[in-house]
Amino acid sequence: MSPARGVGAVDHVTLFGHWICPSSVRVSFALAERGITHDLVDVPPTAARPPGYVVPPEFVEHSPRGEIPLVRIGSEYRADSLPILEWLEERIDGRSLLPSDPGERTRVFDAMAWIDARVFPPMIGVYYGTHAERIAASAADLADALVALGDRLGDGRWLVGEGPTLAEATVEPLYVRLDGLVRLGFDRPLDPRVAAHRARVAQLDGGRAVAWSTAQTDEFVGRCEAFRARRRASEGMPSGG
Repeated sequence: MSPARGVGAVDHVTLFGHWICPSSVRVSFALAERGITHDLVDVPPTAARPPGYVVPPEFVEHSPRGEIPLVRIGSEYRADSLPILEWLEERIDGRSLLPSDPGERTRVFDAMAWIDARVFPPMIGVYYGTHAERIAASAADLADALVALGDRLGDGRWLVGEGPTLAEATVEPLYVRLDGLVRLGFDRPLDPRVAAHRARVAQLDGGRAVAWSTAQTDEFVGRCEAFRARRRASEGMPSGG
């Protein structure tokens, strides 16, 4: 595949996002993997905004739900990670994360929707869980989902076809926070097929661009633990859950 074309003034790309947001990670991964030069406007998600933070007016105007990520290409805007990933493929020529075969493209979109519906809800249930039973149940559901993800991989190196696609971009937010999830209650063994896939994705340009440092994992865990403590206090629960 050829490198993505350079973008001129009309097609300048800007991402409004933040490293801790799963949806922003998807877009950052795709931009880096496709070699698309872009600016980043750091907009923390609501729960991670420091006191006194002022949301950029441009973001307020063009993000319908006030959520990251938001991408601007020239004078056009798109919000919501999966539509953004597809839009980038339509608008930026060159290196692609979609197969040329229509049937394979359909498989990629199916995998993206499946990951969004099956993998992400239990992942969020683990790190936002406050009751021990809820965390354990979410961990079990996530483990089951990752076995199913391994089944989708089968003996292949990638989720669809012979190379990385938007399906890898969609699942990468799980991979970057797995170490943190273990500290937050995901105590199940990782399906070996998924572990191998995670390692391959980490070696891609996109994987290296969004990889978390130890400090970032610590911050993620600390924020989740603080959220749990606040929620337990509001419910009159013991601090241990």
